[in-house]
Amino acid sequence: MSLRTRLALAFALVVVLVAGVVGVLSYHSAGERTADETDRSLGAATTALLEGQTAVLGALPPATPTDGDGLDGDEPGRPDPRREGPSLVAQQVAPDGAVTFLGGRPVRLPVDDATRLLAARGVAGQTATTEVDLGRGAYRVRTTALGQGRGAVQVGIDIDLSRRVLSGLATEIAVISAVVTLVAAGAGWLLARRITRRLVRLAATAEDIADHGRIDVAVPVGGRDEVGRLAGSFTTMLSRLAAARDAQDRLVQDAAHELRTPLTSLRTNASVLRRLDELSPDARDRLVADLQGETRELSDLVEELVALALSRRSEEPEEDVALGEVAARAAERVGRRSGRRVVVDDDGSRVRGRRGALERAVGNLLENAVKFDAGGTEDVVVRVRRGTTTVTDRGPGIAPGDAARVFDRFYRADAARGLPGSGLGLAIVRDVAEGHGGDAFVSTPPGGGTTVGFSVAAERLRPAARDPSPA
Repeated sequence: MSLRTRLALAFALVVVLVAGVVGVLSYHSAGERTADETDRSLGAATTALLEGQTAVLGALPPATPTDGDGLDGDEPGRPDPRREGPSLVAQQVAPDGAVTFLGGRPVRLPVDDATRLLAARGVAGQTATTEVDLGRGAYRVRTTALGQGRGAVQVGIDIDLSRRVLSGLATEIAVISAVVTLVAAGAGWLLARRITRRLVRLAATAEDIADHGRIDVAVPVGGRDEVGRLAGSFTTMLSRLAAARDAQDRLVQDAAHELRTPLTSLRTNASVLRRLDELSPDARDRLVADLQGETRELSDLVEELVALALSRRSEEPEEDVALGEVAARAAERVGRRSGRRVVVDDDGSRVRGRRGALERAVGNLLENAVKFDAGGTEDVVVRVRRGTTTVTDRGPGIAPGDAARVFDRFYRADAARGLPGSGLGLAIVRDVAEGHGGDAFVSTPPGGGTTVGFSVAAERLRPAARDPSPA
């Protein structure tokens, strides 16, 4: 069953329940009000009769009795007593059950055991109300005890009209409820169709993507409600998937290009190994050194490719990170490898981010600095200021034409082509920065050298653990 059908049925069911409850309550309310009004009329007539006002019963139509008292309205040939005069009828019941007709419509009200008991032993003013069916009509009867063994007075009123009115009301309520249900079902279907129209388009787009694998499409759904927000999120997700796939394709293409050189060299050296016995000792040493260098370069390249591929899709949880502590660990590791002294100038900045990725970014900046300033004697300085981390060296610097491309994957400036590395270190720095809502940058400080750094988004900053140290 489709969502549209479910919504239409749910809407119709709600309307049916509401209409049914309202109809039942209306019917019962009308019945109770009718019964209350009838009881008030019976009470008023009884009071008038007890005060001797028999005119309240109306004139008794002329009739010739044929079987005793002539009060049987069902005699053959006698007109319907309901058409002969008033709707009220009254009679007095003696303690022994004998009935005396007092006036009104010529019908006999039944006297049962409860009525006889009330007439014989009832307290003055004690009443009992019941409804009886006399074949040609239904009556509501009020029996009032006179007390002290004087019997009781019964007053009845024709309630056929009230019953017909209530029956007609019930029929009208049923018909109206049926009509309302049909209208509600139609309106619910139209409303459900209007509501689900955009969902249907969204589902069709998702099915088309699943069938053909195309993700460079926009979802043709607008609006500011939940469906519109879902469509917007779906479009954003598709855009990011498309961008990620493009980036992955570029990475694979670039990696294939960069891997071709060391693999070609390895194949060449491997073919030379077939003639190892023909080589001189010096040639053998150069061959082994070349093989070791190529395998080391290939290993570093693979490691950096993995790091670059995972830099934005890492499952590392985010936490509050003190950038100074991250920089200190990276500085210790790089200083131990290179023998250079690395100074950390920290203002106590704390950010919300991935600790491992941030440490990798700082480490790449330091590795890049000591590589380009290998013969330098001055300290390499790491500065942390309000979530921005920079590394400054006193090397030869970066040419203006290279500054805009140093963060591209596999890009290596002319001055760096003779140095070890794959050209992925700064690309990883940029990806880590963008993954934290920031950016990577490069500049030339006064006095020469290079300053390379990255920032994080301002909303990721956390209160510092200590007061900022002077710059």
